[in-house]
Amino acid sequence: MTPRTWLTTLAAASLFPLLAHAAAEQQFPSEQGQLTVSTVADGLRNPWALAFLPGGTDMLVTERPGNLRIVSAEGKVGPPLSGVPKVWAEGQGGLLDVVLSPDFAKDHTIYLSFAEEGADGKAGTAVGRGQLSPDRARLENFTVIFRQQPKLSVGNHFGSRLVFDRDGYLFIALGENNQRPTAQDLDKLQGKIVRILPDGKVPKDNPFVGRDKVRPEIWSLGHRNQQGAALNPWTGKLWTHEHGPRGGDEINIPEPGKNYGWPLATHGINYSLLPIPEAKGKHVDGMVDPHHVWEKSPGISGMAFYDSPRFKAWDHNLFIGALATQELIRLQLKGDKVVHEERLLGELKARIRDVRVGPDGYLYVLTDDKDGALLKVGLKQG
Repeated sequence: MTPRTWLTTLAAASLFPLLAHAAAEQQFPSEQGQLTVSTVADGLRNPWALAFLPGGTDMLVTERPGNLRIVSAEGKVGPPLSGVPKVWAEGQGGLLDVVLSPDFAKDHTIYLSFAEEGADGKAGTAVGRGQLSPDRARLENFTVIFRQQPKLSVGNHFGSRLVFDRDGYLFIALGENNQRPTAQDLDKLQGKIVRILPDGKVPKDNPFVGRDKVRPEIWSLGHRNQQGAALNPWTGKLWTHEHGPRGGDEINIPEPGKNYGWPLATHGINYSLLPIPEAKGKHVDGMVDPHHVWEKSPGISGMAFYDSPRFKAWDHNLFIGALATQELIRLQLKGDKVVHEERLLGELKARIRDVRVGPDGYLYVLTDDKDGALLKVGLKQG
């Protein structure tokens, strides 16, 4: 494949009117200079998440209808890997997040989250793991290690971002399946962050272990639909973000055993413009206020801390995709505090589903569409 082929812009001009039929690399304004944007690959079906394989040249990309593919830095899109679990590809469900084992160099293990159908036709989030075969054509010995119980979704709010911390624990950020009260129910896994060992077992020091009628996997509760999660590289703490309803998208730094409010505390209202029935206000005593909140929802998805030396202007920035407002959000941090916000790439008119920092220091962005794309974003220097 020639460079011109893999860097050509998206054929779907309706999705990227400024990129279609244009040069390989486009530039867009930002407060820190010109952004450079090139298309690594297109023709992806509702891509949802990506992870970089060792070596820094190839990426795993999930497609929500159920495919896991390898995409090279040159833009070659591989065939779907076999051995991927059957997914419930309805509504917002399907094949969702992907992360590598912290010991991938030794165990070749890949973790996937996905929507899984139950006996009654409803679904919930599941997480499993399998080994990438030596020829990289399939996942071997795929085993489900976690199931969200009960299964309550009819197509909404699966959440399901996956993050390993420095100690090797796996955090799973779950949605409440659009069943609001369940986010407060400790006997259910809706609207929770759970913390498990890599094999799915429950750590003995989880905050609710040993309590009667409480799921021991739970780390924190009171979440709505968590679409982003990342480990802060400077503090080692987990950050997550979640969709509010109509307004009230929020970032949290979840602590063990804490309650983050939904649906009792929220900055949003119903899509009908009526109040959330259970809501008691923006703040409720005994519940943790958001670390950062958007009164008007961008529809946030994906999260990446910028910790590469490549683009100094982005040092200690946090990048988040936006589905509703079709932008890339840049948050400037001072310690943990958000001190400035900038909206980028609105010219593309594309729903940004995921954003990751590549080994080369560029941002890699997935656009959520039936003809979705993988974009490489940098900052022109000098």
